[in-house]
Amino acid sequence: MAQGILPFQYEVEKKLQGVTSLAGLPLYVELAHCMGLGRLIGEHVVAREGDQGWTDEQMIMALVLLNLAGGDCVDDLRVLEGDEGLCQVLREVEFYGRTRSQKRALKRRWRKERTRTFPSPTAAREYLELFHDPEQERYRKPHKAFIPEPSRLLCALTRLIGAFSASMQRRTPAKTATLDMDATLVETLKKAALYCYKKFKAYQPLNIYWAEQGLMLFSEFRDGNVPADCDLLRCFKQALELVPAGIPRAYLRSDTAGYVVDLLKYCAEGKNDRFRVIEFAIGVPVTEAFRVAVREIPECDWHRLFRMVDGKPVDTGQEWAEVCFVPSWVGHKKDGPTYRYVAIREALEQQALWGMEDRLSLPFPTMDWGGVRYKVTGIVTNRELPGDELIWWYRGRCGKSEEAHSIMKADLAGGKLPSGLFGANAAWWQIMVLAFNLNSAMKRLVLGEGWVNRRLKAIRFGLINLPGRVLERGRQLFIRLADGHPSNNILFEARRRIRCFGSG
Repeated sequence: MAQGILPFQYEVEKKLQGVTSLAGLPLYVELAHCMGLGRLIGEHVVAREGDQGWTDEQMIMALVLLNLAGGDCVDDLRVLEGDEGLCQVLREVEFYGRTRSQKRALKRRWRKERTRTFPSPTAAREYLELFHDPEQERYRKPHKAFIPEPSRLLCALTRLIGAFSASMQRRTPAKTATLDMDATLVETLKKAALYCYKKFKAYQPLNIYWAEQGLMLFSEFRDGNVPADCDLLRCFKQALELVPAGIPRAYLRSDTAGYVVDLLKYCAEGKNDRFRVIEFAIGVPVTEAFRVAVREIPECDWHRLFRMVDGKPVDTGQEWAEVCFVPSWVGHKKDGPTYRYVAIREALEQQALWGMEDRLSLPFPTMDWGGVRYKVTGIVTNRELPGDELIWWYRGRCGKSEEAHSIMKADLAGGKLPSGLFGANAAWWQIMVLAFNLNSAMKRLVLGEGWVNRRLKAIRFGLINLPGRVLERGRQLFIRLADGHPSNNILFEARRRIRCFGSG
């Protein structure tokens, strides 16, 4: 009987052993081994006590691979378990590099013969719930923002992410750490979720992105009703502690949520024992006082802003100027640091109709000059760069950290949370961040410059989701690929590069 309209039929392969649709995924397992990720998990995360059942390394690596393969919920572990070829490879490499006693201990964790390669969805949910601290829920108050004290295990995941960043730094050293601080909204229908400022239920993690390495250095999971500017200095201090040793300078970039007095003073006054003065560029809220200062700028002091395209300057239609603006909190010390303010204006392409100026509502601040309405933004900094260079350096934040948010929520599983428990969702988010960083390491260390700007969707299509058959011959596994596939040489070259790194 015909199955459908077009002239083809589906039938089930009788020999299930060895078939995989994820022939490129073991490449990430090999990179994780090279960078010592399994060892780092064992050093930092101790959620599973005792000598029975799944280890922390097995649980976390399973959820990392779930993210990389495209799964977005714990139930998708069933799909990975059904990939017999992938499971055959993982069962073989799981014991590689371990001592005889470690192999025996790993086998003894199962009273009966082990039948699964990946944890069941139920086991994964129970593992994530270990990261939840029910005591913190007692401190919540209705209609008030609250940031729970992270549990011991969530702190361990934060340290694990920092340790992985240090492993990346050892293999491709960066001389500076430009930290981009920003929060992102994760929309959800969870009953326990709270409404954010955009009037929908969400969580709002605060993320600090390391621009030079393309890594998410620090992330704190938060409720949706927590203001984006809440307790930023504490998070920034924690992120600075995770910056690997040997980096002499750190920088900070943030949007207007980062315009917090204690954060600005901490950076400008050199209060950090390691980095001393931290140069920054942070967005300025366009308050009435700032508008008055911008209004007083002579027309001759406005400079055109150009973008370099193919080595040639192209007018952006924007103008910038230095602003003589001294907030009240700055004038308390005569010998204090200098805070430099820069304003940017851009004429609106669509001006308001005559008589409708007061009725036009826009999502950004505007000002009028000579009957022309402009969009106005501001930057505060302690850097001494020329104004145009400062603006482009500051805007570099929007290019990558915002893209990272999109990758975490859409390409990875950060946009779909698994539980009604805050701590379980926080652990899911942190493990997703670890998968994000492993993918970033793959692009920068292994695949090369041409892959750095590719989204995970493209990497799955061209590298991970490859058909293959796993064969065993002479006590060695072979993943047989389709002859002539354009990704074959990429896989072979990637393995050669990983081998050059040596074992972590």
